[in-house]
Amino acid sequence: MQILLYFVIAIHVVACLFLIGVVLLQQGRSADLAGAFGGQGSQTAFGPRAAANIFTRLTAWAAVIFMLTSLSLTVLYVRSTHSRSVLDGTTQSAPVKK
Repeated sequence: MQILLYFVIAIHVVACLFLIGVVLLQQGRSADLAGAFGGQGSQTAFGPRAAANIFTRLTAWAAVIFMLTSLSLTVLYVRSTHSRSVLDGTTQSAPVKK
């Protein structure tokens, strides 16, 4: 079970770094000269939304992988610790004085 946890952690770290890189490489919606002066984006002819290029598709896939590995890590960690509550390992302090 531990080897599966480490494998998912490795995939999660790679997906995080890839997602950061792809997001930073994307061009903003109003990154042209018209955007600096309040233009509505002169790069598109049929409205403000451009067609999905390779970076937006890579971002979507990286986000899906990130979410799936996040959920998988949560499930694997709960199963490996056999703990069902946050308060399972706590001890009770001194009794309250009346």
